[in-house]
Amino acid sequence: MRQAISMEDHHRPLAFWDLHNLNMASAWRAPITPRMEKLLPDRLRELWGRVERNELTAADGEYQQGLLLDEYRAIWTEALILEGQQDLRQSLLSELAAYLGCVDLAALESRCKDATRALSDDWRRMVDPVDTRSIERFYDQGQGYLFELMWWHTLVPDDGPLAYVLALDFARQRQSGRRYLDFGAGVGAGGLLFARHGFHVSHADISSTLLRFSQWRMERRGLSAEFIDLKDASLPPDTFDMITAMDVFEHLPDPVKAVDHLAIALKRGGFLFGRFAAEPDEDRPQHIVFDFGPVLDRLASWGFTEVWRDEWLWGHQAFQKAL
Repeated sequence: MRQAISMEDHHRPLAFWDLHNLNMASAWRAPITPRMEKLLPDRLRELWGRVERNELTAADGEYQQGLLLDEYRAIWTEALILEGQQDLRQSLLSELAAYLGCVDLAALESRCKDATRALSDDWRRMVDPVDTRSIERFYDQGQGYLFELMWWHTLVPDDGPLAYVLALDFARQRQSGRRYLDFGAGVGAGGLLFARHGFHVSHADISSTLLRFSQWRMERRGLSAEFIDLKDASLPPDTFDMITAMDVFEHLPDPVKAVDHLAIALKRGGFLFGRFAAEPDEDRPQHIVFDFGPVLDRLASWGFTEVWRDEWLWGHQAFQKAL
């Protein structure tokens, strides 16, 4: 009875996934904190449970689901839309056009829509998947992700970016602190969202291209943040209360080493929120990691326990570092 929320790029409904990787952590999974209010995926799971028990019609379920998602869409839009704009799609396209010095919005939108294919072609042409430096060059020098991510963040393709709102909801409920890092920050939308809600924000990425754009976006809105180019700098130790890694780990040549860096940067009792699952996708050869067992094992070795997981919408997990 569930109405699946489709997702583009790294995003597929959990029902389509192999749950093996998510279940590998079950042996050391911590119980969910009773005081925590139910997050959106849990509320939707209960909603569709009521439909399955014939307590609600499917039409009622779809309607209520739409209302709940509209709340997240409103939070996302308010954080990203520029002053004076009324439409998120128009705002994001205009913002990208201003940054690039582009006057033809129709041509820009067309390029955004074609970005997934263009990135796939560039990867196959430029990258040796076993050569870390060629992978770094791909992410660092190209502009393709500016187009793909800005279009995806319009919510026109799907609602996948709202997972950032879910992460914000989680962080605010846990009240763990205000130092936030987006690891693999892309075009900086997560930072914009968290900064709008009072967090001290840091962006970390391997792409200088994306970091420059993210910094420009923050400054244009009068917001402050820190920017860490992972090619040249390390994450500061014992600094962050909340770290997101949103669909990043499947791109990393050494995801286990990334766990070490994040574990060092996170304060004791802090939270890592991300998705640690992927499947082969012909449209996205950039996905090079599919076995997340070593990642989950390394998290366990650092004393992380799983405190929450999304088993309904996007498949994210939250881990807490030992106190």
